[in-house]
Amino acid sequence: MMKKVLITTIVVVFAIILFHPGRHAKYYNFIPVLDVISEFVPIKTQIEQPNLKNCTYEFYSDLILSGTEFSSEDVYNSYKFTTPLNGGEYIPQECNPIFKSAIVVPYRNRQRHLEIFLNYMHAFLQTQRIHYKIIIVEQNDDFPFNRAKMLNVGANEAIKSDFPCLILHDVDLFPLNSGNIYACSKKPRHMSSSVDTFRFNLPYLGLFGGAISIQSKDFKRINGMSNVFDGWGGEDDDFFKRLEAYDLMPYRFAPEISRYTMLFHKKERASNDRWKKLKYSLERQNNDGLNSIPNNYKVVLEPLYTHVIV
Repeated sequence: MMKKVLITTIVVVFAIILFHPGRHAKYYNFIPVLDVISEFVPIKTQIEQPNLKNCTYEFYSDLILSGTEFSSEDVYNSYKFTTPLNGGEYIPQECNPIFKSAIVVPYRNRQRHLEIFLNYMHAFLQTQRIHYKIIIVEQNDDFPFNRAKMLNVGANEAIKSDFPCLILHDVDLFPLNSGNIYACSKKPRHMSSSVDTFRFNLPYLGLFGGAISIQSKDFKRINGMSNVFDGWGGEDDDFFKRLEAYDLMPYRFAPEISRYTMLFHKKERASNDRWKKLKYSLERQNNDGLNSIPNNYKVVLEPLYTHVIV
């Protein structure tokens, strides 16, 4: 009898720990929906199409306040969208956009995910009337995947093409609210703070991966991300440390516009020495990052994206 009671008690305690909302950082600080529009940073460059009026803040504000909600099943639908310029660059024709972003995606051996991503994201982004380009950075070797290095290379290409805003984005993540504007805000933003695989909770407050936005000038200021993290894990925590060191603490928008779905995928093998590398993160920052990326990569302009092969 006592044994049964003990087992029951252990099971109950375990269930409470596992499913209690407090186990996840659910109640994090965020910018309320009504204040989101004032956080975005507009383009400061010359108007590209003199014959058009500028897109209005009212349009973007309305989109944020009354954005369309999608389900996780919707990402698999076939969507119609305007064919972008060669290289996956799109400039709205209704008005001059006030936001200009490069979506940089690290990639290897995920062809089906890439097909779904391109179909969904082109349609999604074109409803937002932003000037954007999709850059897919492929690691073309058999070594452990280095996500941060791929992001650095893609960011470098975007910066060279005069994109003031970087969206660093995993290929298996999909936004579920059209009001989640793919533009940069005053601070680096954790865009995917509410993901279905985490039951739309935040696992821990320091999480800064998946889909994020950061102004190009800030990415250059912190020397991008570290290139030493081969294999899974560590690079996002290292990135967070770099931002913290430069007083660029990231923030988040309201959960209702930050919802994402994640496609199933096999996890990469975790890096055994990631904790050791994290320990010396700031000592490496000035020499390890955007200024130490390889230069032996190839750029190919595909119909729906810019393909960077590293």
